[in-house]
Amino acid sequence: MSEQAIKVLLVDDEADYLQTLSKRLSMRKLEVYSATSGQEALAELDKHSVDVVVLDVRMPGMDGLEAIKEIKKRFPMLEVIMLTGHADIECSIEGMGCGAFDYLLKPVAIDELLYKIQDAYKVKTLKERKIADLKAAAQERDQHA
Repeated sequence: MSEQAIKVLLVDDEADYLQTLSKRLSMRKLEVYSATSGQEALAELDKHSVDVVVLDVRMPGMDGLEAIKEIKKRFPMLEVIMLTGHADIECSIEGMGCGAFDYLLKPVAIDELLYKIQDAYKVKTLKERKIADLKAAAQERDQHA
């Protein structure tokens, strides 16, 4: 069985940081999409099926908290990792309350980010498998009823 690449959407308003992170994750065999704002992230999610979103907390316009609320409303199965500076830890904790998988402090070590993305992907696939199993069991029960 061939392993499918994890699809990640990186969201950060710092274009250089975004480009560097995208390259480094792509080199580690992830399929990477990027957006420079919360609004752009939502547009990308409408176009591409992704597994994990890595979302900066502090962005102009729609910030990370607004973005995660909208992402979770539209795509409840999607796992979101918040990226934050030291000053924004309170926001990240609030993000956890909105359904974030976890948060990491910037600048983040690439291996730490990669492991967190892999963990989030595992959680997402387990949830999807449980839902598929429940649906299959309900269908079977309905057929025998």
